[in-house]
Amino acid sequence: SKRTGEIITMDELLEEVGPDAAKQIFLSRRYSSHLDFDIEMAKDRSEKSPVFYVQYAHARICSIFRKAGRYDSASPDDLKMLRAPEERNLLSSLSLFPDVIEGAALQLAPHRLNAYLGDLATVFHSFYHECRVLSEDAELTRARLALCRAVQIVLKEGLRLLGMSAPESM
Repeated sequence: SKRTGEIITMDELLEEVGPDAAKQIFLSRRYSSHLDFDIEMAKDRSEKSPVFYVQYAHARICSIFRKAGRYDSASPDDLKMLRAPEERNLLSSLSLFPDVIEGAALQLAPHRLNAYLGDLATVFHSFYHECRVLSEDAELTRARLALCRAVQIVLKEGLRLLGMSAPESM
């Protein structure tokens, strides 16, 4: 706080909130934008915390694969079964990833990737709540597992590019 003359060093900040939360907040805005760093929000481990929300989506997918155990890969015919609105929304969101990466790199704007990952996590969580991934229908299960694998790869790669971890459990 400038008004009270209190400072917190970067080392103290990283120790208090963790490197992933700090990076997420610093990368949430354009480099030229004013930044208010909310330490309490950065320490939050709920869906209100953007980095937690994205990392939790990745961990949730890892949990799905642990429960699924060994499974066969989806065939192109299996993938035709992805017709639910939540599945379509997830496919649409995934299709944006290459353009987001290119735009963020060309514009030196990592906040764009950061925002995309938050949006993808939101769409994934909606899919997860509306569509049962592991079911009695083997073809649909394979298709939904393939969709989950794609989301997992994008989340992990996006977090890696931003210098954050992609935990397998939380």
